[in-house]
Amino acid sequence: MSATAVDYGLPPEIQVAADGPIRIVTLNRPDALNATNHVLHEALADLFPCLDADEEARAVVLTGAGRAFSAGGDFSYLDELTKDDALRRQTLVAARRIVTGMVQCRLPIVAAVNGPAVGLGCSLAALSDIVYIAESAHLADPHVMVGLVAADGGPVTWPLLTSLQLAKEYALTGERISARRAAEIGLANHVCADGEVMDAAMACARRLAALPRRTLEDTKRVLNLHLERAVLATLDFAIAAEDRSFLSPELRATLDRQLSKRKK
Repeated sequence: MSATAVDYGLPPEIQVAADGPIRIVTLNRPDALNATNHVLHEALADLFPCLDADEEARAVVLTGAGRAFSAGGDFSYLDELTKDDALRRQTLVAARRIVTGMVQCRLPIVAAVNGPAVGLGCSLAALSDIVYIAESAHLADPHVMVGLVAADGGPVTWPLLTSLQLAKEYALTGERISARRAAEIGLANHVCADGEVMDAAMACARRLAALPRRTLEDTKRVLNLHLERAVLATLDFAIAAEDRSFLSPELRATLDRQLSKRKK
């Protein structure tokens, strides 16, 4: 794969490269398993308008650097959000922009889930158009387990991708979903051997990029109108509920426990 860097003016936590008409987007905090901090979260909100404005782009591959796709929210960042009302409001606005930006993006987005996709990572996979997942990877949306509502997570998108009963089970329990199970229930399209997921996603993106541009983009828009209506019907309540949940005692206890472990 021969790719050259693309400058969208984003921070190094997101790398964008061009392989012909394909834009390869890599979440780039490998030492933190690509867990989301403030910089990465804001950059994700800015990313999709940049992709839309890139006239040379025809398809997107989204993946993570290192061993993970994204391990969810960085606990230090979550701790900041519980203590800073202005930062939390900014973050929730960005969360809305990430969801609507992905849903409305004109380009087909192929997720190459190379490792665990947890929390926001799981949401990014669910909001992608086609998902390739490594056989050792898993999905999980553990928001409820830590005392949070998932404004941009499984409860918003999963009911359109799988059955409502399965969406309820995995969103309420936060249980891990193996790669095979994700494919069985409609949360992923293809399971790949470890090390082959990126090649498979790139092959898919090349097929998409070779199709007639207008018909491809309009067909994606027709399909995503179903998703957009569901998202807009739930998103404002979900964001307000997540805002409240940042003050929950359960989240405070989880954060204290996790941050204490880091100090040892």
